[in-house]
Amino acid sequence: MSWVSHNFGWFYIMSVVTFIGFCLWISLSKYGKIKLGKDNEEPEFSTFSWYAMLFCGSTGIGLVFWSIAEPLSHYAAPPFGIEAGTIKAIDFSIRTCYLHWGITQWVCFAIVGLGVAYFQFCKGKNAQLSNLLSPLVGEKLTNGWFGKFIDGFSVVVSFAGVATSLGLGVAQICGGLNYLFKIPQTENTILTIIILITLVFVISAITGVYKGIKLLSNLNTYLALTLLLLAFIVGPKITILNNMTNSVGQHIQYFFKDVFMINAFGDNEWVMNWRVFYFAWFVAWTPFVGMFVARISKGRTIREFILGVVIVPTIFTILWLSVFSAIALSTVQGWSLEAVRELIAKPETAVFVVFSEYPLNEVISILIIVLLGVFFITSADSATYSLSVMTSNGDITPPVYKKVVWGIVVATIAYVLLSAGSLRPLQTISIAATLPFLVVMIALMPALVKDLRQSV
Repeated sequence: MSWVSHNFGWFYIMSVVTFIGFCLWISLSKYGKIKLGKDNEEPEFSTFSWYAMLFCGSTGIGLVFWSIAEPLSHYAAPPFGIEAGTIKAIDFSIRTCYLHWGITQWVCFAIVGLGVAYFQFCKGKNAQLSNLLSPLVGEKLTNGWFGKFIDGFSVVVSFAGVATSLGLGVAQICGGLNYLFKIPQTENTILTIIILITLVFVISAITGVYKGIKLLSNLNTYLALTLLLLAFIVGPKITILNNMTNSVGQHIQYFFKDVFMINAFGDNEWVMNWRVFYFAWFVAWTPFVGMFVARISKGRTIREFILGVVIVPTIFTILWLSVFSAIALSTVQGWSLEAVRELIAKPETAVFVVFSEYPLNEVISILIIVLLGVFFITSADSATYSLSVMTSNGDITPPVYKKVVWGIVVATIAYVLLSAGSLRPLQTISIAATLPFLVVMIALMPALVKDLRQSV
């Protein structure tokens, strides 16, 4: 992973910027009006349920995990050239969280999701990712060894990425239960939580997209909105509103400077450990999130797709982070930097420690634990479904036994790694392995445009 980061950090940055430009261009172009499906087909899901599944089936669990810990991390340990604990560090911290969890991750999901949806619903192909490259390399290669390699590699990248992220979610649930109720963070606790949650998400995955996943995503969205509202009510409201106004302006003003941030001659440790790491992590999620996003977007136009998959989630993410970052940074004002660093050394409990300073802290903490549990379920739902499709020759109605097997395998790996005391090995593998898949994502853009030109 160190080799990939050092030699190709610039490549990840340039790729993400290219994805942003491509999504903007294709949504505003004449291709934006093309429907992902037949001309008379309507969307399968209501707009609210669609947005709910988009958010809950992707990295929502990571947003909850890092919404307190990450702003404090950049405040206490910013990159070279910014003094820790200053107003400059605060401004940098918040707009950096917007960049990491906003548009840069959603364009990655949109690139793959759009390609899968177009070739599946407009061209009648199956949902295998190798089909996305057929306009460039031809049907013979995509149906042969090359296509099998792309599809197999996508499974490996997806599996590693989702197992790691679900492990983080379980770690935070355990941390919250320990902090609130003194439940010991033992292997038995981890195993019990994973078994209970796995049972729910496997049952949900078996019932399918229309029932289990849709129902849980709607529920989770209501829970998230409730938590956001409660956090705003108990938090420093004027500070939150001022923070939102200032940080959005900062994000717009410094967007290009921040997204292109990499030193030619200086220290790049922060850039590699945070920005490049995040970009690679999002790429690790793109095969299965993109496939899931495509599945639920039938009947939308390309313009609607980009708006729903990129713009709306980015706005919600900024709203969420503006509230939680203001609460986090307000809480630690007056603390020593060492105390802040001790807090973020255990990111799984940081959110509970911060909210202990506010009214309704127990209610909010329990709500966070429930939200994490449901996020775990919805993310695992979408991952289990997508992995089952990938290993069923792109059949969007994979057999039930494959959903069950993948659900158990992902949960088992998360448990084994947590029991061993570190998710880092699998996280490292998943991120190091994203470099070849990033090349596939880049090739997807000209392939899609080539086919669109022939169709219009």
